[in-house]
Amino acid sequence: MIVFLIKRLANAAFVMLVVALMAFMIFRFVGDPVQLMVNEQTTQAERDELRERLGLNQSMPMQYLHFVTNAVQGDFGISYRNQQEVMSLIAERFPATIELVLMATIISLVVGVPLGVITAIHRGKWYSEGLQFLSIIGVSLPSFVIGIMLILVFSVMFNILPAFGRGDVVSIGWWTTGLLTPSGRAALILPSIALSFYQITLVMRLVRAEMLEVLRSDFIKFARARGVPSWRVHYSHALRNCLMPVVTMTAMNIGSLIAFALITETVFQWPGMGLLFIQAVTFVDIPVMAAYLCIVSFIFVALNTLVDITYALIDPRLRNAKA
Repeated sequence: MIVFLIKRLANAAFVMLVVALMAFMIFRFVGDPVQLMVNEQTTQAERDELRERLGLNQSMPMQYLHFVTNAVQGDFGISYRNQQEVMSLIAERFPATIELVLMATIISLVVGVPLGVITAIHRGKWYSEGLQFLSIIGVSLPSFVIGIMLILVFSVMFNILPAFGRGDVVSIGWWTTGLLTPSGRAALILPSIALSFYQITLVMRLVRAEMLEVLRSDFIKFARARGVPSWRVHYSHALRNCLMPVVTMTAMNIGSLIAFALITETVFQWPGMGLLFIQAVTFVDIPVMAAYLCIVSFIFVALNTLVDITYALIDPRLRNAKA
């Protein structure tokens, strides 16, 4: 188990080094950082001093090592646009993104799991086929189209939910949340539904496939032969045995939701990390772009590593497999 753990952690570290190299290349090839940070009145001596302070007069390997060392410590420099520390900007936006992603995850499970069970149990019924058809639409429609449609219906036509912003928030230490205020909860509804729509279809299809497989197993046939009620067979025996892949997929897709949230945040002007990244791309704010790339990649790698370790703890065969 120790060897397996070391291999997985080494793989994760290697992936993060590659991501850090990509982020470092953004600094090197998307314009000169000195030219982006100074104005036209800056003298050449001041430019040279800034270049030396940033370490840009060092060799490329030393600059990369310096970048990785600072990144490990959470130091990504100063934002060109806001003239603030990048990590402080991200710390301000991080709670909004996590709140949106967690709410979208909850909605996808609460809606997707029952729909998957219904389509599996009542296979061939008209409403089951209708849900299957809607799931195809859900997979096909881009999230920004869903967001615009929700705004058009619930904000423009009926005027019952806000179309943008986060509403009033409450500070709990450094963390901010809108769940404790009426306007914050109202503002969270539309973007979380838009972000969860694709996830709902994935959960629904996965639950349906797993349920159909479990319902064909021998222990389900024995339970029915013993006269166990159908509702207990479906929800107590079959559903419990097909939730493990759903939980695993949901945990791994949290990183994907954080990455894809930038589209939803842009549509709803949600003040999260995704909107910060889009603004950074617009104004060529390289430190923010590099920090966002490293942080989102770290979340991806950490979640995948935790899933691999969890699988190894559950199934000893994975620890002994040569991979």
